[in-house]
Amino acid sequence: MRERRIIAIASGKGGTGKTTIAVNLAAVMEGPVAYVDCDVEEPNGHIFLKPAITAANSVAIPVPIVDKEKCTGCARCVTACRYNALACVKGRVLVFTELCHGCGGCMLACPEHAISECDHEIGVVETGRANDICFVQGRLKIGVAMSPPLIRAAKAASPSEGTVILDAPPGTSCPVIAAVKDSDFVVLVTEPTPFGLHDLTLAVDTVRQIGIPFGVVVNRCDIGDDRVTDYCQREEIPILIEIPDDRRIAEAYSRGCMAVESLPDVRPFFLQLDLRIRDLLSAPNGVQSAT
Repeated sequence: MRERRIIAIASGKGGTGKTTIAVNLAAVMEGPVAYVDCDVEEPNGHIFLKPAITAANSVAIPVPIVDKEKCTGCARCVTACRYNALACVKGRVLVFTELCHGCGGCMLACPEHAISECDHEIGVVETGRANDICFVQGRLKIGVAMSPPLIRAAKAASPSEGTVILDAPPGTSCPVIAAVKDSDFVVLVTEPTPFGLHDLTLAVDTVRQIGIPFGVVVNRCDIGDDRVTDYCQREEIPILIEIPDDRRIAEAYSRGCMAVESLPDVRPFFLQLDLRIRDLLSAPNGVQSAT
């Protein structure tokens, strides 16, 4: 079996070019490659990869159902719930389905065995192919707030060998943790602006807490100042590549085209990114200091 490596593409904020990096990196890689869109609230990798979807599987989480005949209103289930998905009003237990994490704690806490579970659909995982790239995306159902279970389902649908590119949600909250967890390497995409630096520091703290090797891509590197570069040098964070601000890349993006296909002179940036990730993953001591 071929070795499997999982590379997550993340960012501390939206709009830094995370999906652009993810789809173009997947396009230049050799060997079995899979792209998994974990930004399930607004997946858009399909706009650029244009996959042929061959399967769609519903994803659900278990939520409680309270038997009113058995329930005594003791409220032990309410006390057990850490997500405020249950409330007891005048001896009657109310269930707030959209807050439920499906942990089953309420069912275990009920002394009267008055709680059972039913499936609550939260979204769908779609799979297919975009030429040589295996394509997976999660799509969260409108109005559903619980995305981590769907993200985990999308990751589970990825191939068991080759390179898997995870396009993570922006930010540093629970969905991001669910996406990048168990990755071999995280690429943090940022831009050289005050907002970019602020959110990069949050993303760096998050990834360090998880303990995953990482590096930084500075997108539109010539639009701001040197504070992102200085920060990476102080923190000994490797800068993988710096991509200049190029109107042609933005125009290709607006047409739903990948930069590496529309602009041959952009392709070397992503080949270099692939090489840098490979080098850092194969280094004896893991990720080295920034240079």
